Amino acid sequence: MRKVIKIESFSSGDTYQLGVRMGKQAKAGEVYCLNGDLGVGKTVFTQGFAKGLGIEGPVNSPTFTILQEYKGDRLPLYHFDVYRISDIEEMEEIGYDDYFFGEGVCLIEWAERIEEILPKNYIVITIKKDLQKGFDYREITVDPLIDREEGIE
Repeated sequence: MRKVIKIESFSSGDTYQLGVRMGKQAKAGEVYCLNGDLGVGKTVFTQGFAKGLGIEGPVNSPTFTILQEYKGDRLPLYHFDVYRISDIEEMEEIGYDDYFFGEGVCLIEWAERIEEILPKNYIVITIKKDLQKGFDYREITVDPLIDREEGIE
């Protein structure tokens, strides 16, 4: 049975720490799709996730390069930002399947733009603001989509 988890974040530090915890638990071959509007904290989450994988040094959104690779103590991180993708062929040109099915962990921002090429198993992390609960408040949903070809479990 699929279990969707909702987490409340009251600061960028909370969002970062959630990323650290999830990075520590990540396994080779996993694909994480990171959704949320501009400015909700996707990069902060990713920086924490990278830290959890043992990656030291700066981690930034690869907005203009589509892909950034980071080598960590535990696993490599393949960080995609597909916001500017205009055609799936651009993903084929960079050899996305080598990353999706490789030895590291993929984290894909704006993954809904390339849904047709995502593997059948992936984890969706959605970050949303709720200004009624405060400027720094975020609701973070973790949804482990399992075997989408057979129907969601």
